[in-house]
Amino acid sequence: MILKKLLNIPVLRNILIFGYRAKLVLLKIGQITKLSFKWLFTSKETTNFTYDLTELNKKYLIQIISHITKKPYPQIEKYIQEIESNKKLKAHIFNETKMSNQSYKSDKTIYFARRIGWYAIARAIKPKIIVETGVDKGLGSCILISALLENKKEGHMGYYYGTDINPKAGYLVTNEYKKFGEILYGDSINSLKKFNKKIDLFINDSDHSDDYEYKEYLTIESKISDSAVILGDNSHCTTKLFEFSIKANRRFLFFAEIPKNYWQEGAGIGFSFK
Repeated sequence: MILKKLLNIPVLRNILIFGYRAKLVLLKIGQITKLSFKWLFTSKETTNFTYDLTELNKKYLIQIISHITKKPYPQIEKYIQEIESNKKLKAHIFNETKMSNQSYKSDKTIYFARRIGWYAIARAIKPKIIVETGVDKGLGSCILISALLENKKEGHMGYYYGTDINPKAGYLVTNEYKKFGEILYGDSINSLKKFNKKIDLFINDSDHSDDYEYKEYLTIESKISDSAVILGDNSHCTTKLFEFSIKANRRFLFFAEIPKNYWQEGAGIGFSFK
């Protein structure tokens, strides 16, 4: 009763509403601050952050990939479960990281985030040739090669090519993974210009400037197979894959990550497909 009377007084009403809105803001800041400090003192990562996705976010990702590949939802869900429970891959990443000079900025707990979508696409379309630009340590490389290894068990052979300007990139691509993939060192666009195989799955994850990203798409336009899928790892902050898809008469969808209990907003995947 008293509150209703106060709300009828314009000045007091504005003060009360402002106080309520301030409470909402402070609660949000408090939540982010808590997660930020938790990450600050428990993680060692400095770039290419890894994290888990919420279960609902994974379901949305599965549905998008099911639509793109025209494969049943349960089949894509199986692929996601397959990569998340791949103990062999996780052990490989853990051991190679531990032995590398990069261990000081890597976490022991291994998450794949949106890259589980890369894996599911590779399992669904059974590509003969995968090309990823921008390799960094090779986490995405090993995930994609893992998909090729599973495809091989089903009678579908494939090979992975990564490109990176850093001659030390791809330190995770060793042992069995090196048998089914290789890194092309040098400027990615120059490497793509020389590439003479038909590409079935292309992932852009190199120089994240708008112009460079678009040049990559233009460079591979004549090199992709009719059923090729293009993934843009920068589509959460540029429109270049979207623009290329319109130009090339391809369809485009975007998946936005929702990290689980993480301090920072997620990125996403742009999908370009016929």
